[in-house]
Amino acid sequence: MNKILLIDKPAGFTSFDVVAKIRGKLRSENPGKKIKVGHTGTLDPFATGLLVLLLGSATKEQDKYMKLDKEYEATLKLGHTSTTGDPEGVIEKTSDKVPTTFEIKKVLKEFTGEIEQVPPAFSAIKVNGERAYKLARAGKEVNIKARKITIYEVKLLRYDYPKLEIQVRCSSGTYVRTLAEDIGKKLGTGAYLTNLRRTKVGEFDIKDASSLDEAIKQLT
Repeated sequence: MNKILLIDKPAGFTSFDVVAKIRGKLRSENPGKKIKVGHTGTLDPFATGLLVLLLGSATKEQDKYMKLDKEYEATLKLGHTSTTGDPEGVIEKTSDKVPTTFEIKKVLKEFTGEIEQVPPAFSAIKVNGERAYKLARAGKEVNIKARKITIYEVKLLRYDYPKLEIQVRCSSGTYVRTLAEDIGKKLGTGAYLTNLRRTKVGEFDIKDASSLDEAIKQLT
C-alpha cells in the first residue's frame, strides 16, 4: 500500500473526492488499518487529467512531488469573461474583436519565462487563515499577492475563434485560469477557460494513468 497511484480525474470531482474514494476503498479492503492517502497538486472540479496520489508511507514525500513542473492542455473562449475564470462562474460577453493567428502567437510568446502572477480569488490559497474561495463566495474582498512562476512554453494547438486551444508547460504554483484571463486581457478580447486537462506532473504522464473506476478495481 506504499506506492504512487496515477489517476485520470474525471470532470465534476474535486481532488479531495478522488482521495476520499481511494482512501475509502483501501480501508474497506484493510479493516482496522488507517492508510494515508494524499495528492500532489489540486485540480479544479471542472478540470480533468493527471492526479498523482501517494499511498501509505509515500505521503512522506508529498512536498517533493508538489514542487514538480506541470503540463496542461487548455481551451479558452475569447470575447467572454467569467467571474471565476472557468465555466462555473457568471459568463459575460466582453468583445467582438477577432484576433489574427499572428496576434495570438505574438501574445502567447509574451507569457513565457519567469513572470509574476496573481492567483485567482476563487482558489484554495489561504488569506489571513481563510480559504480565498470561501471569502470570494461570501462576497468579501480578497487580496492575494502576486508571486513568481515560470512558464516554459505556451504552444498554440488550434485556433478557431472564439475557441483557442493551447498547451502550457509551467512550474508548480501556476494557475492556468489566471493565465487564460491574462491572455484575454493582452489580446483585448477577454477570455476564460472552458476546458483544462493536466497531462504531465514531472515525469508522470497521463498515458500511464487509470480511470478512477479502474484504479478502485485494482485496489481490490
